[in-house]
Amino acid sequence: MNFGGENMADMFGKMMDMQQKMAEAQAALAQRTVIAEAGGGMVQVTANGAQRIVAIKIEPAVVNPDDMEMLEDLIISGVNKALDEAASMAKVEMQKTAGSMLPPGLDLGSLGL
Repeated sequence: MNFGGENMADMFGKMMDMQQKMAEAQAALAQRTVIAEAGGGMVQVTANGAQRIVAIKIEPAVVNPDDMEMLEDLIISGVNKALDEAASMAKVEMQKTAGSMLPPGLDLGSLGL
């Protein structure tokens, strides 16, 4: 069978190459990190490109046993910022990877990429 000058085996090979490159990009993203701060840097949260929290740093001055709610809010804020930044980083990198393998003019925005 022939699709626009390419046979089915060629198309399948290209799909396999794309799948491999996407898997490699995802593995590379897991090694990259972003750091988000909350409370003016009192809480720092590090997330990787796989959108996993890998570290949380809390300045001792923000730990007040009489106001644990503030510390909890700072942690939640920092985690959410870090995950948002990690997701943005991953999206950009995956678009680059996918875009380099697709025909010019093909918009992946409608697919959520």
